[in-house]
Amino acid sequence: MTLELTQQEEAMLEGEYGRATQKAMEILTALGEIYGAERMLPVTSVQISGVSYANLGEPGLKFLNDLAKDGKVRVLTTLNPAGMDLQEWEKLGIAEDFAKNQLRVIEAFRKMGVVTTATCTPYLVGNIPHYGEHIAWAESSAVAFANSVIGARTNREGGPSALAAALTGRTPAYGYHLDENRKPQVVIQFEGELKSVRDFGALGKAIAEVAKGKVVYIKGIRSASIEELKGFSASIATYGGVGIYHIEHITPEWKEYPIPKETIELGQKDVKRHIEEMSDELEEIDFVTIGCPHTSLREIEIIAEMLRGKKVTKEMWITTSRPVKEIADQMGYTKIIETAGAKIAADTCAVVAPIKGRFKGMVTNSAKACYYARGRNNFKVQIKPLKEVIQEATR
Repeated sequence: MTLELTQQEEAMLEGEYGRATQKAMEILTALGEIYGAERMLPVTSVQISGVSYANLGEPGLKFLNDLAKDGKVRVLTTLNPAGMDLQEWEKLGIAEDFAKNQLRVIEAFRKMGVVTTATCTPYLVGNIPHYGEHIAWAESSAVAFANSVIGARTNREGGPSALAAALTGRTPAYGYHLDENRKPQVVIQFEGELKSVRDFGALGKAIAEVAKGKVVYIKGIRSASIEELKGFSASIATYGGVGIYHIEHITPEWKEYPIPKETIELGQKDVKRHIEEMSDELEEIDFVTIGCPHTSLREIEIIAEMLRGKKVTKEMWITTSRPVKEIADQMGYTKIIETAGAKIAADTCAVVAPIKGRFKGMVTNSAKACYYARGRNNFKVQIKPLKEVIQEATR
């Protein structure tokens, strides 16, 4: 199978649009050939991962600076969270050397025309594609959300391939861009009740365990908010690498494809078991975090009301995008939260911030945060519903 390029794409590959675009097209054609793509597709939106200096280091920053010499993005492009709040990094205890290097990373992206809103929820801050549009997103939770909840089409891009798509406006036609790869392969019949983002996260982990990477068609979920679906998307992607799912009567493509015969039954006991698996015995709780994926404005409003008139007794981060924080500032939510002693951290999260060794025991409502707190930072963790997380923070 041969990858066929248009005349413009050939010109990009030959260097007629500059060295950065040429390098980007080289990356994409190599990717297309590996996966047997027959053509390139135009994309309307890109989300780039690999933003924290902790992950990039100097080699990654050099790669970005080389591309920034003549590279300019061709479509709306946003960034994943950085390793710190880009304006108030000191309040999070970030070292000055790290801050300087993180800002160098952001400047390299800015030179290329990337919108430097550092968030894992681009769909909450203006980078929201339409149903059926081809996009190139790298953040795993956002990929699952875009494919499943929005009905846009994207593979799980790596940082370099997402940036390459931004510089060319193209991505190879393979994977979830094609109808045949979006079809459900197994039915998940769920019998039970989901009361919180924590419960949706536990179900996502349970499905990831039994689905083993297959596209799932889920029955039995009666309703789901945006916040619950973003938490579910993060969990099913983190624990199982799932990039698309269909929920009967809820997600937009649930009637588009034949329902498979294979059925796996899950129930309340499975949700309970996975909650227990994500929760350690904690001798000490010294860190509380909410916002993995980034909190919505609605969540910040709820948190503010829960914290009104209270005082937190532990380090507490509520992580979100800067546009959402700025609205929270205007609405007075930030003042209530900070008066209580908690911190709203924009641009970053507990997954990518350099906090290893700073804390011992963490409480959160996020299944994804549990995974990375254990695996990356060696924290002991507990996962609770939002109300109980707030109670723990103020105990």
